[in-house]
Amino acid sequence: MPEVEWKDSARTDLLEIIDYISDDNPEAAQKLKDEIEAKTAKLSSHPKICRQGRLAGTREMVVHKNYIVVYTESISRVFILRVLHVARSWPGS
Repeated sequence: MPEVEWKDSARTDLLEIIDYISDDNPEAAQKLKDEIEAKTAKLSSHPKICRQGRLAGTREMVVHKNYIVVYTESISRVFILRVLHVARSWPGS
C-alpha cells in the first residue's frame, strides 16, 4: 500500500486556508483541516479512485465543496501536490 506524502506546496496551501478561515471561525478551520487530512489519508488504499487531473499525470480529489486536493501517485507513494479552492484557476496559479 502506498504511503501518503505531503509536498511543501500542499502543506503551505493547507496552512494558508486554515489560517484564513480561523480568523473568523477557529473551530470550522480545525474541522476542515481534520476532514482534509482524513480524506487524503484514505488515498493510500485507493489512490486511483479520484478523477484524472487537469494536468497530465495528476488526479484531483474533492475534499470539501470548496476545496480540491491535487495529487500524483507512484507504486510506493501518493504525493499530495496542492490544496486549492475550487474558484482558483488551476493549472496556472
